[in-house]
Amino acid sequence: MAGRTLTRVLSVKERLSGTLSASPNELLAVFSRYVNQGKGMLQRHQLLAEFEAAFSEDEKEKLKGGVFEDVLRAAQEAIVVPPLVALAIRPRPGVWEYVQVNVNELVVGELSASEYLQFKEKLVNGESESNFVLELDFEPFNASFPRPSLSKSIGNGVQFLNRHLSSKLFVDKESMYPLLEFLRTHSYKGTVMMLNDKLQSPRALQSALRKAEQYLLSIPADTPYSEFNNRFQELGFEKGWGDTVQRVLETMHLLLDLLEAPDPCTLEKFLGTIPMVFNVVILSPHGYFAQANVLGYPDTGGQVVYILDQVRALENEMLLRIKQQGLDITPRILIVITKLQLLLSIISVTNLLVGYANQKALLMNPSFSLFQVTRLLPDAVGTTCGERLEQVDGTQHTSILRVPFRNEKGILRKWISRFDVWPYLETYTEDVAKELAEELQATPDLIIGNYSDGNLVASLLAHKLGVTQCTIAHALEKTKYPNSDIYWKKFDDQYHFSCQFTADLFAMNHTDFIITSTFQEIAGSKDTVGQYESHTAFTLPGLYRVVHGINVFDPKFNIVSPGADMSVYFPHVEVDKRLTHFHPEIEELLFSSVENDEHKFVLNDRNKPIIFSMARLDRVKNLTGLVELYGRNARLRELVNLVVVAGDHGKESKDLEELAERKKMFSLIEEYNLNGQIRWISAQMDRVRNGELYRYIADTKGAFVQPALYEAFGLTVVEAMTCGLPTFATAYGGPAEIIVHGVSGFHIDPYQKDKAAEILVGFFEKCKEDPTHWDKISQGGLQRIYEKYTWKLYSERLMTLAGVYGFWKHVSNLERRETRRYLEMFYALKYRKLAASVPLAVDAESTVDGQNV
Repeated sequence: MAGRTLTRVLSVKERLSGTLSASPNELLAVFSRYVNQGKGMLQRHQLLAEFEAAFSEDEKEKLKGGVFEDVLRAAQEAIVVPPLVALAIRPRPGVWEYVQVNVNELVVGELSASEYLQFKEKLVNGESESNFVLELDFEPFNASFPRPSLSKSIGNGVQFLNRHLSSKLFVDKESMYPLLEFLRTHSYKGTVMMLNDKLQSPRALQSALRKAEQYLLSIPADTPYSEFNNRFQELGFEKGWGDTVQRVLETMHLLLDLLEAPDPCTLEKFLGTIPMVFNVVILSPHGYFAQANVLGYPDTGGQVVYILDQVRALENEMLLRIKQQGLDITPRILIVITKLQLLLSIISVTNLLVGYANQKALLMNPSFSLFQVTRLLPDAVGTTCGERLEQVDGTQHTSILRVPFRNEKGILRKWISRFDVWPYLETYTEDVAKELAEELQATPDLIIGNYSDGNLVASLLAHKLGVTQCTIAHALEKTKYPNSDIYWKKFDDQYHFSCQFTADLFAMNHTDFIITSTFQEIAGSKDTVGQYESHTAFTLPGLYRVVHGINVFDPKFNIVSPGADMSVYFPHVEVDKRLTHFHPEIEELLFSSVENDEHKFVLNDRNKPIIFSMARLDRVKNLTGLVELYGRNARLRELVNLVVVAGDHGKESKDLEELAERKKMFSLIEEYNLNGQIRWISAQMDRVRNGELYRYIADTKGAFVQPALYEAFGLTVVEAMTCGLPTFATAYGGPAEIIVHGVSGFHIDPYQKDKAAEILVGFFEKCKEDPTHWDKISQGGLQRIYEKYTWKLYSERLMTLAGVYGFWKHVSNLERRETRRYLEMFYALKYRKLAASVPLAVDAESTVDGQNV
């Protein structure tokens, strides 16, 4: 029997060169079309369109499945500087190659990431401005650390780490010392946990475990730990192993199994039982963060809902684990946000710019146990954004802690856009650190950042305190605004992307672990680039060039999908739970003939099903795109009404993008003469009523549509599906994973409006023919939610990750001193200068008792 021969996988350059030799005319036909378009950038759809146009159907059939077609379909973009064409090829998620084709000479050359980016910069600079450009390269710092290589492993970092740790750290008795030291370091406010100093070696630990096991087997399984605490201390054990004999035995058996025959599953289970997380700090500076009356305000949407649901589930999981560990410790979670200070009624005019510490004394409330840290906003009229401390409803130990933005002139009282916060964040971090020290009287065990600003503050705090850090992006703006890197100067006056992209790079490389809601958030799909993946290599011409920004195969990436609050969002068929007292209000919202500040336009036929959408009024959420596709399709307008919830008719927004979308919305409604078929409702702040609104729409046999140009996750998609409402959502981003097309909902392409409208038409026509079709999709959506998208599953996973990465950080020095120094330099020399260039906000004049402030 002949032996197998291993063959090397050819590079893209080698494959294209082979195509050139075998079929030069075909390659020339396509690349000549690229060059004829002149200097510029071609996106994937343009590359494929030119390929399709270059050949007849017979010729395309011959090329189908060949190397040339495969390479072009893997190309994400092309840079054309005639006669040269440079291609960025992505054979699979996370893997990139770069080639250059000289169309005149028919020569194919290979490019490094740096060379490709330098060529790309010619679109902006002409010839390169300088032979020396700052290049960021984080790859050398990760060379000695393990990482998977298969695309299917992306987002399963903890599983890979567990395999690595179980194979490397339990080889012999010497290799077990890091675990011993890890168990001996555990204490909380002077209380020693797990092991005391009687156990000095792995051999002594193993022997003590055997003695403890023998003792425990001799007493009842439900005996509480307090009854054998003294005996355990003599053996070298402290509290934390469990609350009863049975639980302690389970934990000790896991450790014994690890010491004798380690495996990844056992390691994860054991690390999940260790008491490690008691104080959690969650950072979310921008926007209006409160529990009521804020949803729909600028920069205020799904992230607020996500965090509030997250902390409720997280507190429950922490309390459960602490009880099972046999400890009497109160967990604390702080949500730290910015404060919109409502100080005018309690502080005199002369004191409005006194130091925050003095103002804080006037606002002091009793401290709570669990905190989300956010910004204190002085002018948050009608909300609680001006309160320093606010307990989170439905929790015992979770609070919102608000800290204001300030500079040398005093405190910033008004809301500012998330794009303008950068000059304040360094001082804000110092203020937050002081507040945390006072509130917690201890160092946090885990810091979780949210979005770019929260992740930067989390990085600075974790760096300062030496704490395990978790990053949640929610959305990385680089992918939401195409070409915002190469043409950053065009965007910078309004969005300050140079500052934000720098902060994102700093945070994602500083953090210990990253959680995302979907695979697509990390590495996209076969045809689309992921949010994090887009930071692998890019350039900000004239500023710096990133040749290795982040590696999506890094084991710090983990997919942990959130859910919806099932006390608010539950199926419409659960009649006994329905909140029917809201129905008169909902009917007024939907069907009243009155137009006012809460709703514009009317629905003439209330018997038609409703397609419904609810989101912020901005360009990326694309609600105007939904209105346009509806207006253009006469059959869809015959079948259903359209209801859109977005913006605020009662006041003029300060957000420029929202103002532009509002103007566009009115224009489209007039252009397509939609009055009578559309209802445009102002943003609704009551989550509980919104849950019933989803269900009421389901009663009409309607559907939810999420038409975003890109959506990192899609919390409203999960909410709608949890209420049993058939859902149509963008194919770009998280919803593509949440929904199984045709089974639990439908994917739509927001860039192909007519096709998206036809998918909606097809669904509602089929429902008319077969009423069970609506129920089938509704039930399919519910089944999908129960399998993958609940907060209980989320909180269990997050706590396990905190344990594993805390251990990994301890035993492998994951802080990586070299990386830390590199990041410090990047922060000091680049970020700080960029942040200083962002204009400071100017507070509008306010009055107290008729006097200007």
